Amino acid sequence: MPHYHKLGNVPHKRHTQFRKPDGTLYSEQLFSTEGFSSNSTLLYHCHPPTEIVKVDEPYNVAPRVAEEKMLKHRSFQGFNIQPQDDYLQSRKPVLVNSDCHIVLAAPRQSMTDYFYKNADADELLFIHEGAGVLHTQYGQLPFGYGDYLMVPRGTIYQIKFTTTENRLFIVESFSPIRYPKRYLSQYGQLLEHAPYCERDIRQPQNLETIDEAGDFLIRIKKKGVMYPIHYAHHPFDVVGWDGCEYPFAFSIHDFEPITGRVHQPPPVHQTFEAHNFVVCSFCPRLFDYHPQAIPAPYNHSNIDSDEVLYYVDGDFMSRKHVTRGMITLHPGGIPHGPHPGAVEKSIGAKETKELAVMVDTFHPLQITQEALEIEDERYTMSWAE
Repeated sequence: MPHYHKLGNVPHKRHTQFRKPDGTLYSEQLFSTEGFSSNSTLLYHCHPPTEIVKVDEPYNVAPRVAEEKMLKHRSFQGFNIQPQDDYLQSRKPVLVNSDCHIVLAAPRQSMTDYFYKNADADELLFIHEGAGVLHTQYGQLPFGYGDYLMVPRGTIYQIKFTTTENRLFIVESFSPIRYPKRYLSQYGQLLEHAPYCERDIRQPQNLETIDEAGDFLIRIKKKGVMYPIHYAHHPFDVVGWDGCEYPFAFSIHDFEPITGRVHQPPPVHQTFEAHNFVVCSFCPRLFDYHPQAIPAPYNHSNIDSDEVLYYVDGDFMSRKHVTRGMITLHPGGIPHGPHPGAVEKSIGAKETKELAVMVDTFHPLQITQEALEIEDERYTMSWAE
């Protein structure tokens, strides 16, 4: 999805001899998606990225599904997920289907003694609280509050936090995460009507070549199983790379809301898309300016999709008792809308300071055991108050 970028040193032509100062060859690696039919990047390593020296026993990390089928509005207190020191252990899947997993995490410590690779899914990490640097073979991506970090599947990474209070909202996508097609020209440039542009996309920087031999543990997730595999050389031994497949950062604060005289539908908030789901950003914006406008959203039946809203910050005039990190799930098949009194109350309001991330899936979501443990069971009947 990102445009062509290059860091470090690469040869003049691909798939040709590229030698180190001592005359030996660098090791070329093609990192490609959808076979050889879509985006790719070429990386040049000091050592072959294939030198496995040890394999530990794999272990199960598949989500524990508690409810496969349901039809009622649900709410979950995301900040009730308890912090844990380890990054991977802190990740708790709460809503899942065959297209994506929605995960909450509250890690306290940086990744130091292992690296991580998701071999199944692109990962979209939304940083609700905390700051640090994402380290990959492609370089470094500093991040902070409100950043989306898009990590393509197969990327080896470590997260180094500069804080201990960290909250992440993560979407694992089993298809590539893309810019919405309607935002792009036929040649791939973001168009004038898109709510962000290439200037807003932050690419990796500070490529650091770590040429070290030893025992380097990479935890690799594949089909709900974690495989601990040890390699003979540091995975960040890349001297240069170029291509169109790499991690990037985008701040929700750089999303430019699209407004109108009357209430605009949710697709104007769309930020990313994948197969069978979309991701939207609800940002501070001016309200509708028709003299008879009703700023509150109208009741709607999302017959074809489940709607997940993750509340980040600000005031939400359509909902009562909203807390930071709260998740609402409105399943396809029954209507939902503003809480009682919210419509009348919204009339005359000039702007909203709300900040939220929405995921709409076109296949039903299943609820995990971890989600039930943080559920607010009063939410289902809250429209009758």
